[in-house]
Amino acid sequence: MSLIIQNLSKHYGSVPVFRHVSLTVAAGEFVAIIGESGVGKSTLLNCMAGLDSWDEGSVLLDGLDLGSQSDDQLARLRREKTGFVFQAFHVLPHLSVAQNVALPLMLLGQHDDARVQAMLQAVGLEGLGERLPQQLSGGQLQRVAIARALIHQPMLLLADEPTGNLDPHTAERVMDALMSQTRTHGAAMVLVTHSVTAAQRADRVLLLTASGLEPHAGA
Repeated sequence: MSLIIQNLSKHYGSVPVFRHVSLTVAAGEFVAIIGESGVGKSTLLNCMAGLDSWDEGSVLLDGLDLGSQSDDQLARLRREKTGFVFQAFHVLPHLSVAQNVALPLMLLGQHDDARVQAMLQAVGLEGLGERLPQQLSGGQLQRVAIARALIHQPMLLLADEPTGNLDPHTAERVMDALMSQTRTHGAAMVLVTHSVTAAQRADRVLLLTASGLEPHAGA
């Protein structure tokens, strides 16, 4: 699944967030986006997922123009094709760890305990499936969110600081899981990060500024 962004601009009132952003991500490609805090990296990810609107330009997912889709159509597209790792986790407090991870499968009418357990192991949460979110650390909650984003094998993976609360060893394990979805299953992945280590694993590293995306000089 390919992602094509053409001349995308976003404003809050009269204040520009970013302007003239263009990007193509092919199936199986991993692109990292870096930039100063407040430059609009998370907002750009939200636009890629159809979670936020934009003022100019277009976002195409496998040729489908997200700007022309209804809210219901966008929700279905996210449910079936997209995995999103939110910076704020958005883990449901009344569901167990395993139930949170299985949620995308449940929404698709699927049930696969073996896949859930394998995903928990992949992110280092084996044996914690029955715990509630309030019994976990921040780093563990982040891994629940990552496992949930990967469980239905999405073809577009969007990750907002997925290793931000993790120690180096766990961060590497999580990046391995994310990379597997890209390399093994052919997903297109866009990762927003401040981590040099995470960005170094990308096929391309791009810098977001107020005037758009540009290749990072250190990449």
